[in-house]
Amino acid sequence: MIGVFLIFYGAIMTISPTCILHVAQAWSTDSLEIGALRIIRGSLIDNMNNLKSWSKGDPCTSNWTGIFCYPAPKDGYLHIRELQLLKLNLSGTLAPELGLLSHLEILDFMWNGIHGTIPKEIGNITSLKLLLQIDQNQISGPIPKSFANLRKIKHLHMNNNSLSGQIPPELSRLPILYHFLVDNNNFSGYLPPELASLPSLKILQLDNNNFSGSSIPASFSNMTMLVKLSLRNCSLQGAIPDLSQIPRLGYLDLSWNQLKGPLPSKLSIDITTIVLSHNYLNGTIPLTFSGLPKLQKLSLANNLLTGSVPSSIWQNMTFNTNDTLLLDFQNNSLTDISDDYSPPANVTILLYGNPVCDSENQLDIVHFCQLKTISEASRNSTKSKIMCRRCPVDKDYEHNPLSPMQCLCAVPLGVGFRLKSPGISDFRSYINDFEINLTSLLHLFVYQLYIDSFIWESGPRLNMQLKLFPSNVSVFNVSEILRLRGILAGWEITLSDVFGPYELLNFTLGSYASDIPDASESGLSKNAMVGILVGAVAGAIAVSVAVTVLIMRRYRGYRAISRKRSSMRTSIKINDVKCFTFEDMARATSNFSNSTQVGQGGYGKVYRGTLVDGTPVAIKRAQEGSVQGSKEFSTEIELLSRLHHRNLVSLVGYCDEQDEQMLVYEFMPNGTLRDHLSAKCTEPLSFSKRLHIALGSARGILYLHSEANPPIFHRDIKASNILLDFKFVAKVADFGLSRLAPGHDAEGITPGHISTVVKGTPGYLDPEYLLTHKLTDRSDVYSLGVVFLELLTGMRPISHGKNIVREVKTACQCGLMFSIIDSRMNAYPSECMEKFISLALGCCHDETDVRPSMSEVVRELENILHMMPEDATSEDLVTDSSKIVSVSFVSSESSGADHLVSSGIPAVAAR
Repeated sequence: MIGVFLIFYGAIMTISPTCILHVAQAWSTDSLEIGALRIIRGSLIDNMNNLKSWSKGDPCTSNWTGIFCYPAPKDGYLHIRELQLLKLNLSGTLAPELGLLSHLEILDFMWNGIHGTIPKEIGNITSLKLLLQIDQNQISGPIPKSFANLRKIKHLHMNNNSLSGQIPPELSRLPILYHFLVDNNNFSGYLPPELASLPSLKILQLDNNNFSGSSIPASFSNMTMLVKLSLRNCSLQGAIPDLSQIPRLGYLDLSWNQLKGPLPSKLSIDITTIVLSHNYLNGTIPLTFSGLPKLQKLSLANNLLTGSVPSSIWQNMTFNTNDTLLLDFQNNSLTDISDDYSPPANVTILLYGNPVCDSENQLDIVHFCQLKTISEASRNSTKSKIMCRRCPVDKDYEHNPLSPMQCLCAVPLGVGFRLKSPGISDFRSYINDFEINLTSLLHLFVYQLYIDSFIWESGPRLNMQLKLFPSNVSVFNVSEILRLRGILAGWEITLSDVFGPYELLNFTLGSYASDIPDASESGLSKNAMVGILVGAVAGAIAVSVAVTVLIMRRYRGYRAISRKRSSMRTSIKINDVKCFTFEDMARATSNFSNSTQVGQGGYGKVYRGTLVDGTPVAIKRAQEGSVQGSKEFSTEIELLSRLHHRNLVSLVGYCDEQDEQMLVYEFMPNGTLRDHLSAKCTEPLSFSKRLHIALGSARGILYLHSEANPPIFHRDIKASNILLDFKFVAKVADFGLSRLAPGHDAEGITPGHISTVVKGTPGYLDPEYLLTHKLTDRSDVYSLGVVFLELLTGMRPISHGKNIVREVKTACQCGLMFSIIDSRMNAYPSECMEKFISLALGCCHDETDVRPSMSEVVRELENILHMMPEDATSEDLVTDSSKIVSVSFVSSESSGADHLVSSGIPAVAAR
């Protein structure tokens, strides 16, 4: 046992005890600590204890990986200049003592599993001047107001976390902040107009937050340095302010909000991308859009636009081979088109869902009226046409297709490179600019950079695989490799504004690995290495003994509650997802006490837990013989780790040890939708809340169908898989049965279905899927239609042999539509109710092709909510019809209403 743990700890520990810093001396056996630093891969813990008066060794002289110091001592001490501990699978919380590093310039904890809140003490590091990057973690809580003290900071990247609360207006005091990226978090409150005071801001990206009821401040028109403004899916309302005074604006995304009013009539001539889809914008498409020579994408789909389809947008544009223009006008009310509508081949136009497509006289535009989604095609590799002899196989030799010496065999360096917030929609026409830009910053010739592949990811972000070739020689020398790695990893280059900030995903040495000295060894003498090794072995033995004792105690303590599962289960390792220990879960739930149990299903029991940082979570613990197996467990983790939408439940992490499988989600204080439709619920949902829940659920599923990459079929939509947060915002959960949508076949055609074994919940299953085993996106539409019928009636899908779809259809055919409405809803507008029932039954049509698409479902629900009286669309719907004037309401409790069944036929009781 001791030998096993000795090997284990020798593998995960960086061999360095502690270091002297200019702030304090400290020593801790289990921490990466500020005051003195000790790295143990896999954990980052904020204990600050066992202070010592002296410590040997430090990261500045030992060259610890990811820790960079000034080249020479200052003030008699060695000071840490950079902490770049990215992608090390660190967990735990950020230490307040980070604030003691008064000379720090770069702080980067990207791509780890850090949770907890951001210490306000980080705001004391006024020396931070380049980068504060904590994205791709599980950090929660607010942004400290003390960040306003970071007056030298240029980049704040905190996207893809669980940050919440109000964005501090105090951040407007940062004089040279270039990039502010906090997309995919849980921010709420108003959108601070003070952000317009940031004099140097170039990119503002706040997508997928919830500024419910807030409008886009008019002051944003004063952000004269802005290059990119992205506020997608932020619950914004009101009109789009005048943005014509932003001279360099190249990218504008305000989609998936509730914006109203006309389209902006004037924008910067530098703009490449305008995405205003999924709003309530009205009026006509301005002719001024024809004066935008760099335009790549204009998406106005799913609005209320009227008038003619413009035919002049591309007139002032010059198209090169790789230049493209996408005009997406789908699902509006455009009625007219010019007789000679002949755009060039570089232009793609989408008109599906407009009345103009229904005209018998418009047969020549039928190809514009097909329902399509556009995805970027990857650049085809440019292969040399010259026949060259094979390269040697002793190293990773290959031909550089761009080199003047085309048959020269050379060994490239591999670089994973991602643009985090590009200001373009189509990279192909910008490839040459990018190659020139990057190679000039790296001091290379353009032919030394080869873009092997690129792909757009959600965000949108652009992921590239690059190869760097030596210049007309076969191999790089060591100093050149170290120079290139230092520049890319040290954030020493600044790309053109149109490409935005970047992140280095990997720097692959390949055949060069044996030539590059390990960073942890450089600068150490043999004697020092021997001393460290001896100390490490002794320490590892001591630690292994201690760990063995602790594990034996833990085993005895938890043996009674740990159940044996399949020994064949493989370990799950997924980036950006927190892996909890069994002890973490037991502590969070008071040893899985019955008092913390909040639910139970075929998978197992659900507990409410509290993590060590105080975060409330829901823990779904699999039971032996669970319906959901290891495959579903892995599927849910893999899918949720890359999905970010406010109508999808967030996965906090998982536990996969001690023969246990547990999934840890954000806690939904209002439980499941099924809970609130139960007759036991003491506060039934109003009609307005039911509409909002229906819309939120539909938006979440639409994201899966059209925004996720690749798209996803949920396959198990039901009322118990729709969770409600403290504001009753609906979030779709449980992706254990989900399947990826089909990809292209050998002929480049995308099949419309997946042939698969039928899985799901009886009562919600698409009958055509049940018969044919063909799963489509309309299978999810059917299941959601059943949920809509539950919202309307309160009934369960199947109860006492009765099927909800058949019952509602029968009632409607007999003219008894309102007899089946859940009587606990009280008052509701009759016209809105009729439309909701019609939509629900349309979703539940037996024939797949007759059902609406999820985008059509979302649009119809938005229209129904738009019809609701203004005071009835708020959270506090007036349920007393006598208090609402000029609106025709139906109350299911008013027996005298014309719409209701006569007293001779009993109404369906509330379920």
